[in-house]
Amino acid sequence: GGGVAMAHGPGRCCCCCGEAAAGGAERGAAWGLYLRIDRQRLQCLNERREGSGALVFRAWEERGDRAQFVESDDDEELLFNVPFTGNVKLKGIIVMGEDDGTHPAEMRLFRNIPHMSFDDTAREPEQTFSLNRDPTGELEYPTKIARFSNVYHLSIHFPKNFGAETTKIFYIGLKGEWTEAHRHEVTICNYEASANPADHKLEQITPQTHFIS
Repeated sequence: GGGVAMAHGPGRCCCCCGEAAAGGAERGAAWGLYLRIDRQRLQCLNERREGSGALVFRAWEERGDRAQFVESDDDEELLFNVPFTGNVKLKGIIVMGEDDGTHPAEMRLFRNIPHMSFDDTAREPEQTFSLNRDPTGELEYPTKIARFSNVYHLSIHFPKNFGAETTKIFYIGLKGEWTEAHRHEVTICNYEASANPADHKLEQITPQTHFIS
């Protein structure tokens, strides 16, 4: 039926992979943090086309899709503000660009500074990487995990490239572990505000089970 045609789409799952494909599937699964990004609040500063910065955070298997990329606008700098939907232990990053001067040459990571601007990048980053050109998205840059063990917001600054006027990035992979943030207070407040007093006795028993499961 219709399910067969979907096999190549983004909704593909790992449960049906054969032994041979397991290596690639496991590697792909390790780069699943893009699913934990709060896309409503994701920002890319100095992007030429609005919303294009968000496109580079996608499945590892889809990193070769060259139709999806971000290019800088005024100069070669790009700054991503990446909020997560929980707490992340960031273990590694992949940065994939063209095999030319537009590929970013340096990456600076900042932790838990929401809404960073280019002015804010003057401060000391948690970690800086010299990048190699990586047109296939295979090079993994390991983070100092102790510094990135409790990240709810990651800023990624690309201050320069290999000599072109603008910087182009096709894919940024984020590897790590995600844990749910404990925001129960918020949930309970919302529930209290919208509860119908008539059902109160019943409602008070049920909501707890939703948090635990």
